[in-house]
Amino acid sequence: MCGRFVQASAPTLLSEQFDVDEIALESPVPASYNVAPRAEILTVLDREDRRLLTSMRWGLIPSWADSMALGDRMINARAETLMEKAAFRPAFERRRCIIPVDGFYEWRAMPGSKKQPYYIFAVSGAPLAFAGLWESWRDRANPDSPRIRSCTVITTSANTTMQSLHDRMPVILDADDWDRWLAPEIGDPGELQALLTPAADDLLALHPVSPRVNGAGFDDETLIIREDPLTLFP
Repeated sequence: MCGRFVQASAPTLLSEQFDVDEIALESPVPASYNVAPRAEILTVLDREDRRLLTSMRWGLIPSWADSMALGDRMINARAETLMEKAAFRPAFERRRCIIPVDGFYEWRAMPGSKKQPYYIFAVSGAPLAFAGLWESWRDRANPDSPRIRSCTVITTSANTTMQSLHDRMPVILDADDWDRWLAPEIGDPGELQALLTPAADDLLALHPVSPRVNGAGFDDETLIIREDPLTLFP
């Protein structure tokens, strides 16, 4: 799964990397080294032949949901069952996005009940392109309420690099696949599923970091600095 990540690159940098036509942000999205569910995050999507960098709430709220609270259980979507889940199937067919991240966190079980957090990032240092889905939701009990756009991170089985930490990992799209993934007119499940595979084993590096990342209230660049587990858990 993916429960925390880093999104600290400037929108202008992401716009260049993902060949964005327009930065469409109603308000600035602050850089974060500890993005948690419910946060407003940057996403890339194609609409009307234009590629946009925009923002959405992390935790997909299906259009038919009675409450935003359902989104809290929808931060991840398993690649293998997207067509089986009513919450994800419509978005998989028509509303796909890229969630650009600088890296993400995963936890390794330690002796006792402790878990050691690790920071995972591209060997190249470039932002990663998570495969995502998005939806638009409005509170039916309040017709005047604004629409809320929300998204989820698609996960797949772990590659060799990640297997020591977890049996799942986010789908990280190759640059050659971005156009196909974002194209709204492509809706063939087989063609899309072929893109949802584990990342190459040599794409990622990882190192242990401070348990401070466990607290969503901690958010600064020191969270991604390597720390010795023996020092963290004497």
